[in-house]
Amino acid sequence: MTLGPAPQSADAERAELAAVVAALERSPRLARLLNFVGQKYLDGQTDQITEYNIATEVFGRAKSSFDSTDSVARTEIYRLRKKLKEFYDTEGKDHRVQILIPFRTYTPEFIYRDALTAKQQSVIDELDSIPSADATDPSEPPESSQARKTDPAGSRIVRRQWLLYAAGGLVALVLIGFGAVRLLRHDEPVASLPTSSQDPTRNSQPVTPSKVATVPLRLLAGYSGSPKVDSAGAYWEADRYVTGSAGFERPKTPIARTVDPMLFDYWRTGGEFSYDIPLAPGVYELHLFFVASPPDDQTQFFDVTANGLPLLSAFNISADALGPNVADEKVFKDITPDKDGYLHLKFPSGRTTPLLNALEILPGLPHRQIPIRLVMQAAAVTDHSGNLWHPDNYFQNGVVSDPPRQVSGTPDPKLYAQERYGHFTYSIPVVPNSRYTLVLHFAELYWVPDASGKIGIGSRVFRVYCNGTTLLDNFDIFKEAGSLHALTKTFTHLRPTPEGKIDLTFDPVVNYATISAIEVIDEGG
Repeated sequence: MTLGPAPQSADAERAELAAVVAALERSPRLARLLNFVGQKYLDGQTDQITEYNIATEVFGRAKSSFDSTDSVARTEIYRLRKKLKEFYDTEGKDHRVQILIPFRTYTPEFIYRDALTAKQQSVIDELDSIPSADATDPSEPPESSQARKTDPAGSRIVRRQWLLYAAGGLVALVLIGFGAVRLLRHDEPVASLPTSSQDPTRNSQPVTPSKVATVPLRLLAGYSGSPKVDSAGAYWEADRYVTGSAGFERPKTPIARTVDPMLFDYWRTGGEFSYDIPLAPGVYELHLFFVASPPDDQTQFFDVTANGLPLLSAFNISADALGPNVADEKVFKDITPDKDGYLHLKFPSGRTTPLLNALEILPGLPHRQIPIRLVMQAAAVTDHSGNLWHPDNYFQNGVVSDPPRQVSGTPDPKLYAQERYGHFTYSIPVVPNSRYTLVLHFAELYWVPDASGKIGIGSRVFRVYCNGTTLLDNFDIFKEAGSLHALTKTFTHLRPTPEGKIDLTFDPVVNYATISAIEVIDEGG
């Protein structure tokens, strides 16, 4: 008789948590962190696993002064992921129950090695890409691809990655995009390279460099230090694959429309420069990050090309972002390596000196931009379908509510647990030459009826505009769904601005406007 896998149990998970916490006795900070998130998970209190609670309850940050610029939770979670990887690569490799902390979330998962789901395997594959934790430095540079090839476990990772690309560049399940975009109409960028080489089905014999870059690839232009961790838990590396120009630290001024100002701490500028990035065959999505500073922000115009074809022409950052010291992000889909297997990005000197703050290369979707999903919270959320919702970004003004509330009428109550409220805007970067579906997620979290009978319909009324067009007029969440109940509004075939923006304005009529989550989906074409 053949026995199936042993059943899953809470007792086995608690025993595994205790064992791993004990194994981390030489790293007491990480042991405290794992015990905190693990106990909250096992007690069914995952809504309390937040950046704020980790910073204040585990690491003693002051509750009155803590804000999202303090990266202690993100940094220590990154260190904990590395330690867990090291533990399960060595002394814990035979444990039937294992603990994972997926990227862009603080919530652990208890997996059973004899009963893995496809989703859990994809999480394992992604976590395999982080460096080994033989040192506890949270900013330790990632291992090179060559170093991983010398390790038996690493060689399996390389083979899996190669099989993914050889199969046609399957899309990674967890992706990140940040920033804000504007561009004058007469300077509209080419969002994808209009050549036959952009169609992967027509690249019959692509060239693959001997050492391809690991994707997602995130580089901080002009920066030469250790990796930094962003608000979604992804790490950004020092500048590489680049020739020409020089790196400089940017003046320390506040930057609007980003929750990750560290992306703009440095820039590469001072002359022309280029990136030659070795990539496996496939389709990619490229993000370029810029910020302009006065007094040159109105007179700086430069070009950017990819494999000899224009991406940006006479590009002015300040005009695109509607001002200096505003984060600007440009998105390009259907990017493929050139015939030699490299993506050649050039920033030539021309009318003025070019500059760049950061770049990101993600596994792409053919002819579509990767969906943008934002949740109005400080930490990422994974929904019941496995989609990752990134922490709140691209906004200006408004306030995020606290603490979380429990919402009904949805399989994903975590998406609606908090809100951004006030009079505020979003400026979400997209590729200009597509149409988009916009899904807005609402819940009335504040106006809850009481015995007075004075709270109800009319307590909150507001308008929502998209690129100047009214989407919702005199909108009353309570009237349509009551309080603490999920409500979505969907709008299709939306045209972005010529600069590549989905601009949203939330305009109060009675009390504050509100939003809990935003979804932007490329309809293709």
